[in-house]
Amino acid sequence: MKMNTTQLLLGLIFSCIGLGYFLYGKKQKVIVPLICGLVLMIFPYFVENITLLSVIGVLVSILPYFIRL
Repeated sequence: MKMNTTQLLLGLIFSCIGLGYFLYGKKQKVIVPLICGLVLMIFPYFVENITLLSVIGVLVSILPYFIRL
């Protein structure tokens, strides 16, 4: 798997957002931000397409704002 600079930067950005969601979900005991945080930290390793990486990252990042459990 060959990664370029854009993939690394997007992976870093989405992983940082994911870490924030994960810590918030763990501290507040809220499941949706916790799961979204885990997904945001893990999925950049498996997605090679930059467009798909961006779309999935943005969708999962805004998901906790719309789903409140």
